[in-house]
Amino acid sequence: MDVSGLVWAGTLVALSAVLLVDLLIIGRRPHEPSVRESSLWVAFYVGLALLFGAGVWLASGASSAGQFYTGWLTEYSLSVDNLFVFVIIMARFGVPRQYQQKVLLIGIVLALVMRGGFIAAGAALISQFSWVFYIFGAFLIYTAVNLARQGEPDEDEFSENVLIRWSRRALPISKGYDDAKLTTHENGRRLFTPMLIVMIAIGTTDLIFALDSIPAIFGITQEPYLVFTANVFALMGLRQLYFLLGGLLDRLIYLSYGLAVVLGFIGVKLVLEALADNNLPFINGGKHVAWAPHIPIWLSLLVIIGTLGIATVASLVKSARDRRRELAAARR
Repeated sequence: MDVSGLVWAGTLVALSAVLLVDLLIIGRRPHEPSVRESSLWVAFYVGLALLFGAGVWLASGASSAGQFYTGWLTEYSLSVDNLFVFVIIMARFGVPRQYQQKVLLIGIVLALVMRGGFIAAGAALISQFSWVFYIFGAFLIYTAVNLARQGEPDEDEFSENVLIRWSRRALPISKGYDDAKLTTHENGRRLFTPMLIVMIAIGTTDLIFALDSIPAIFGITQEPYLVFTANVFALMGLRQLYFLLGGLLDRLIYLSYGLAVVLGFIGVKLVLEALADNNLPFINGGKHVAWAPHIPIWLSLLVIIGTLGIATVASLVKSARDRRRELAAARR
């Protein structure tokens, strides 16, 4: 793709305007959105992503559009996995429901900033060193294996990192959230509210997830414009999706295994592409590996949709069966 600076600027302005409207809505009226409100916003953002992909199709062809849709779907599924950790953080720090929108939006903005930096770094590395695909692929396979072993995290498994523990000890923290402000006054002293600790927890979580998601998207497309927009559209609407799914997140018990398969598949795809373009002297004498196949984008899209669909259906069936068993046991 040949994306001009004007197109980049226009895209950034348009996406920033949408996020600004979202921010103004929260700032004007902090509240817990209803199912109807959340559904409308999620449908709006999904429709916006589909419309954007159609625009990419018209401007650059079906191949670029397929890369965007595949990348967006992958990043969206990984963003849903983020929500599991967000739920745990909210519960651990006792964030009131009416303030959780603000936490989520700030977390999304932090994720966008971090991913933007990782995208720029990743694009620069790829343009200079094709062998970086070996590292990306190995990292994704390693992540997939760990995710399959651990499953979805729960509150008992959540451990505070060094930065959170240091903040708790070193900073004067108030007991209340005081309308979700970062600082407050108590007995003539200015104190930080627990909201600051929550922001640190969300920010460090975003950093960890960015380390997984950026190699994954580069395994689908190396176009920086598509990588960036797929990430932005995947994160937009995540706040409303959090409230829309609600208790459904607890029922998606096999999602982590589905994501593990997706990450493993993309990791293998990256290694195969690295072998096909190999120039490392200690692998095949520095020559390209002829047998390494190229996995087309349509096959990647099919594998990702199929895997996530099977994981979702299996999760809901298992959860429904478990609930019936619990009800039957309660009646005895």
